[in-house]
Amino acid sequence: MNTELLNTKIQLENARVLLLPLDDLRNQELKEIIFEKSIWEFMGMTMKNEEEFDRYLADTAKDKANGICYPFLIIDKQSGRVAGSTRFGYINKGSKKCEIGWTWYGTEFQGTGLNKACKYELLKFGFENIGFRRIQFSADEENLRSQRAILKLGAQKEGVFRNNYIAPNGESRNDVYFSIVKEDWNSIKSENFTKF
Repeated sequence: MNTELLNTKIQLENARVLLLPLDDLRNQELKEIIFEKSIWEFMGMTMKNEEEFDRYLADTAKDKANGICYPFLIIDKQSGRVAGSTRFGYINKGSKKCEIGWTWYGTEFQGTGLNKACKYELLKFGFENIGFRRIQFSADEENLRSQRAILKLGAQKEGVFRNNYIAPNGESRNDVYFSIVKEDWNSIKSENFTKF
């Protein structure tokens, strides 16, 4: 497994999307979309002001420095605008696995095909360059939109993790987990990602 790549400036791209490291100066453009309340309904956090935005960037940078995650900016190539963020998270070098998540898009970029283009680049790089054997996804049990999007990638639903996180209002929430494993990647790539 080539985890040294996670210590470099990773840039991923196809005809639809450009992924840049979140520490790129364009991260300030997230302010144009990040304060939309509906984005954070199932994210386990809030984003109401610049103080929370600065904390989000600082906490993410700290987690990256500690090897916990590798975060990206999502650039919509059709408009040239910053559309959201995603990351490789819960990186486990010993077990050769990670989770793709913490993904959010400004509302105008949701349902446009950008997510599938983004996830293709992350899955391809994760399996073919880094060498992960398992890539998992999770979504709040009530977030049916995200669950449908994950299934469209070809991921297999594995089950519900009860009381998996606590929402900002103190409510205990359940998550649904999905995965794609290395042995399935080539067939999933050819069946689900033909246009990339």
